Amino acid sequence: MTTSTVSTNQNANFDLEQLNQKYENAHPREILAWSVENIPTGLVQTSAFNVDDILITDILYRELKHPVPVIFLDTLYHFRETLELVEKAKEIYNLDLKVYKTPDVNTREAFAAKYGEALWDKDIAKFHEITKIEPLQRGLAELNTIAWITGRRRDQAATRANMPIFEIDGNGRIKINPLANWTRKQTWTYVSENGMIYNPLHDKGYPSIGDEPITTPVAEGEDERAGRWRGSGKTECGIHI
Repeated sequence: MTTSTVSTNQNANFDLEQLNQKYENAHPREILAWSVENIPTGLVQTSAFNVDDILITDILYRELKHPVPVIFLDTLYHFRETLELVEKAKEIYNLDLKVYKTPDVNTREAFAAKYGEALWDKDIAKFHEITKIEPLQRGLAELNTIAWITGRRRDQAATRANMPIFEIDGNGRIKINPLANWTRKQTWTYVSENGMIYNPLHDKGYPSIGDEPITTPVAEGEDERAGRWRGSGKTECGIHI
């Protein structure tokens, strides 16, 4: 949805069609600068600490010096490398990190005891509802979110090819995709030029990193997200649908 004029609880009107036209070829820094200026409260970043997410955090915290809250969904099934990166980013950027997870379970063993072993094999939609969709919506609500920033790019998958920079989610919030018009090469150029930290799994055949049991390396020539939910026909976890 890109054609509506959105009124937030700040009584500010945003013409998303006009914004998308204006910023279609803009650098992510320009898009994020507009966002922090025009949505000074109620702006959050959602991050899985993939390289694109860290790039956005770097621009917000280091370049723009605007530390927005960062939502991280602790599914309990992240790679060790991902959790280590979260701790490193907290230290480097002094992140305003907001961690959300499935209520009442704190370990993989407790999750399996409550929901069954390898729930992702039995009911992947339920697994994502419990570990990602519900915690995210709870976090966005608790933080009084007006707009949330994602690290998605159009070239990551065919399902994202026509993604706008500014859109509206299913709950009427603004969703901002500042890297929509960037490529994987541009992301890694920024990383190199700015000495950014990133998940070492990116160097081991994992261009997109999700939960450990359902993320596999990607072969040359495959889509960037081909290693997510391999063999299931699934392309999104449900957060962005």
